[in-house]
Amino acid sequence: MQVRNHHDLWSGVMFIAFGVVFMLLSRQYQLGSAAKMGPGYFPTVLGGLLAVLGLAITATAFSKNNHEAKVAAIGWRELGVVLLSVALFALCLPKLGVVASVVILIVIASMASHEFSLRESLLSSVALLILSYLVFVKGLELQFPVWPKFMTN
Repeated sequence: MQVRNHHDLWSGVMFIAFGVVFMLLSRQYQLGSAAKMGPGYFPTVLGGLLAVLGLAITATAFSKNNHEAKVAAIGWRELGVVLLSVALFALCLPKLGVVASVVILIVIASMASHEFSLRESLLSSVALLILSYLVFVKGLELQFPVWPKFMTN
C-alpha cells in the first residue's frame, strides 16, 4: 500500500490521536450509561467518534482514486509569530483590556503573513473588536476588562 495523499494521512492521524487522548483523559470520570450519563460519557463518546473519523480519513489516504498530495514544509517563523501573538494577548488582557489586547493579537498575528498590511490589520482589528465586545462582554456577560486599567481609574 502506498500513501497517495499525505494531507489525509496526517489529518487522520491527528484526529485519531486527539480522540484517543480524549478517551484516556475521560477515564478518570464516571462513565454511566446512555440512559443515565456520567461526566465521562460525553468526552468518551466524542473521543471515540473522533478516532473513528480519523480512521476513515486515514483510509482515504491510500485510495487509488484520491489525488496525490505531499505535505509542504512547516513555516516555523509563521507558527512562532501566531503563537507569540496569542501568548501576548493572554498576558495583556488583564492589564490592557479587550480593546488593546485584540489589536495587539491581530496586528502581530497578521505579521506572520507574507502579504502583511498594517491598514488591513487595523480594519480587521476594528471588526473583531466589535464582534468580541458584542459576543463576550454583552452577550455572554464575561467579566473582561474592556479598557486598560489606567483609563478606568
